Amino acid sequence: MDGVEVFHRSGQWCAGRQVGNVVAYDLPILPKYQVPGHPTVDRCYLLLDENVQLIKTVTFDGALKGWWYVDLIEIEEVDRGLVVHDMYVDFLIPPAVDRYQILDLEELGESMADGKVTPGQCAEVLAATQRFVHRYLRGAEEGPVGPASAFPPATVEYLAELPPF
Repeated sequence: MDGVEVFHRSGQWCAGRQVGNVVAYDLPILPKYQVPGHPTVDRCYLLLDENVQLIKTVTFDGALKGWWYVDLIEIEEVDRGLVVHDMYVDFLIPPAVDRYQILDLEELGESMADGKVTPGQCAEVLAATQRFVHRYLRGAEEGPVGPASAFPPATVEYLAELPPF
């Protein structure tokens, strides 16, 4: 297990650990997003080969408690560590993983129209979105479309059990 630092879009460098192609890092929740009585740190997971970040955020309460928030991302390697760039497409996945919501596709389209995202980046995030659905969210009854994996991946479950970084 290797130590790594991750730069989050909130402007924070966060300590993390890498196991294989998964990085986990602890993200201090900015005060304006903290929920009274809840923890103040989220553990985030980067699936390096998939351009995906997973968070089972501690700020979700009520009907969303226990849901996963999934970001499609680009990962940039710099001298200090990894920089996470949000690519606008997100998922909400409930604990039963029997359904999901895709969010913010319009933000991706607007970002491409505004020149913040290139057509190539847009194509890659859409392909990564489809790969994620095929790998983790399709039911066996929907037919095979490539290798299927359990959600969340086993390495994520292992990293979730580690003490704070």
